[in-house]
Amino acid sequence: MAHSSRLPRYLCVAYALLTLYVCLFPFKGWTDSGISPFAFLIAPWPKYNQPLDIYLNVLGFVPLGFTFAAAFHKRYRTSGVVLLALLASGGLSFTVEFLQNYLPTRVASNLDLATNIAGGGLGAWAGLYGGKIFDEGGWVQRWRERHILPGHIGELGMILVALWWLTQLEPSTTLFGTGDLRVLFDLPAPMAFSARRYMVLELAITTSSTFAFGLLLLRCLRASSIGLLVLVMAVGLGLRSLADYIFLVPADPLQWATTGGVRGLVLGLVLLLVASRLPRWTQHSLTSLTLLLSTALVNLAPDNPFVDASVRTIQEGHFLNFYGLTQLSAALWPFLALAYLSAQAAVIRRY
Repeated sequence: MAHSSRLPRYLCVAYALLTLYVCLFPFKGWTDSGISPFAFLIAPWPKYNQPLDIYLNVLGFVPLGFTFAAAFHKRYRTSGVVLLALLASGGLSFTVEFLQNYLPTRVASNLDLATNIAGGGLGAWAGLYGGKIFDEGGWVQRWRERHILPGHIGELGMILVALWWLTQLEPSTTLFGTGDLRVLFDLPAPMAFSARRYMVLELAITTSSTFAFGLLLLRCLRASSIGLLVLVMAVGLGLRSLADYIFLVPADPLQWATTGGVRGLVLGLVLLLVASRLPRWTQHSLTSLTLLLSTALVNLAPDNPFVDASVRTIQEGHFLNFYGLTQLSAALWPFLALAYLSAQAAVIRRY
């Protein structure tokens, strides 16, 4: 019997946790309104709804249902997989709506619950067929076996790379810069802004971040592949350009292409080409050191008033959800990467 990859399970759990965070962001103003937290279940359907909100509520739970079905379609019968996916989607959505009763910026809704369950069901039906790409012999599994490290450590590395792509949808950060803890703890910048100081730090951040991520990616591969490295970074640049186009006023898809950003990107890639020839344990140490360096520089850098003035205010609806998700991902990514490197080293020492 064909075996299912563990990757869909990891993706399902990760997506559920991210969904929980997104729907409860910004986690401020918790209060008890005095109304039963179950009242939304028997409340009338909302009188005013935006079709876009309904579509997004459905689509938002499709990946959850898809990855759930992809993870368990070999273990249970078709009807059982769909039923369990509906229960999982309903359980997660109910938890979210229940907790939203205590957030002043959120409104619990039975319509949201229904549309989320519908999205999970649609995703499950799609996952019963499309999820087979993760099975042994499926193209995802074949590609993974050719290029990515075996076992849990390889699959977790793939998730970490996907999370890095998500961090590029944060337009207020320096190119490829991650780990800014000030956004989580509402801390002021330690340095005042000056054009020269910012350009120097931007160059250093982009160089070290490009170098660190590139080395991390190489550490996830069975063998160094410059072509794959360039492709992954090109996708990252494309996502950053998309974020700059959507979230900046005026829209500027090349806002990241500053003097410091471009020079840092080129310098980081050149250093990466040199480091790709080093022994893997040397690469491992350099990755950890440059992750720490880039994170420290990000937290020391002054705020750029020109970028801050251009970022659209995103204070409501699904844009607020998405903005909170990208902020969290960008802030935590280097720390997750360091934890991954530690786990990878521990696994390799066993063999």
